[in-house]
Order: sequence, then C-alpha cells, then structure tokens
Amino acid sequence: MAARSNHLVFEDFFPAMVERLGAEGFMRELCNGFRLLMDQEKEVITFESLKRNAAILGLKGMGDDEIISMLNEGDRDGDGALNQMEFCVLMCRLSPGLMDKSRMWLEEVVTNFEF
Repeated sequence: MAARSNHLVFEDFFPAMVERLGAEGFMRELCNGFRLLMDQEKEVITFESLKRNAAILGLKGMGDDEIISMLNEGDRDGDGALNQMEFCVLMCRLSPGLMDKSRMWLEEVVTNFEF
C-alpha cells in the first residue's frame, strides 16, 4: 500500500499469496489476520478492535467514519461486527485479482478447508 496525496493505493498481493500458499494456506493466513484484528473477548472484529489495530494495517490515520464504512461493507448479518467468515469474504471481494480466479480457488477451499 502506498499513500499518494490524500488517497490510499492498495497493491493487491492476494493472487500471488494464493499461488504461493495454495487456497487452503491462503485461507489460513486470512484467518490468522482475522485473529490479529479481532476483539479477543468477543471473537469478532469490532469498531474498537479495528480502530486499535489500524496501524497494523498501515491505516493509522483512518477516521472513525472510514472504519465504520469498512465494517458495514463486510457485515452481512447486521450485528455491527465482522465474524471470521465475513472478514474472509470481504478480503477476497476487495481483491480484483482474486475475483478473477475466485471460482477455481473457492471450489478448492470449500472442498479442503474446515472453517
């Protein structure tokens, strides 16, 4: 990720990670990332846990409204937080490179990975 003026530019490393780790290894890494960002007591990513850990993501200057927007983007069950599945789905949806090859990798993950 690089900052250019007031806009963030994200470099999409996910396709290379999938190629290197395989779909199952990549999903394990996403789950590790989820555990790093989650509220340890609630076992979900909350506004507070994401704000507290924003620096880990290189998003130190992120505003509250941007954090809320990120949570809303992935929150499929409407509880205001991201569970592990919501987080993994959101991360994959945000990767243009993954979306191009998603069907192949999704089939591999569903067949082999235990959530």
